[in-house]
Parts: sequence; structure tokens; C-alpha cells
Amino acid sequence: MDYGQCCGRYLEQGLGAPTAEALMRSRYSAYVLGHEAYLLQTWHPSTRPTALNLNADVASKWIGLDIKRHDLQDSSHATVEFVARYKINGRAHRMHEVSRFVKENDRWFYVDGDVKS
Repeated sequence: MDYGQCCGRYLEQGLGAPTAEALMRSRYSAYVLGHEAYLLQTWHPSTRPTALNLNADVASKWIGLDIKRHDLQDSSHATVEFVARYKINGRAHRMHEVSRFVKENDRWFYVDGDVKS
């Protein structure tokens, strides 16, 4: 699926993602594009940092996202397990996380996650 069909409409048009998985995909795209404002807007206020300073980090090249599972606990709570792959200075890395999401006022928000080794 291309960016416009998958995630572009959420990042560029401000539409709320219909599922926690769609929000996860759009947040990955926001990391790839360095769209810090979107990441902060979709982060739940109870756990949201004041800034991410993506431009201050060592340059990462994001190379892929694999959604392992998407579990809906109830109509307003979900988890998404994913593996994101990236490179720093040509060296490959991966981030494996089980993320928690909550739906409030008909919008999904990222709450937090547990990084897996």
C-alpha cells in the first residue's frame, strides 16, 4: 500500500486513524518523515513528552515496519506489536515493541510501550 492510501491522509489532512494499527503505521511514517508535530499530537497527554528533538538525533534511515499483531481489548483499548527496522551509519538495528493505545473522543492515541529484546 502506498503512503497516500496508508498514512498520508492522517499526517497531511489531520484525519483520525480508524484503528490503533492504522495509527501505528502513520506514526512510523511520521518518524520516517521527521514529522514531530504529528507524533506529539497522536501521543496521549498523560504520557506525552514535551518534545522529541528528532533533528538532534543521529541520522536514522528507517527501512521497514512489520506489524506482528493488533489486539483490541475493548472499544477503546488496543495493543499493537511491531518491529521497526532502521540503519544508523550503515549499521542495521531493530526496535521490537508492544505498544498500548487508547481511544478518546473518537480518536486513537499512543500511550506507551514495552520494548522487547
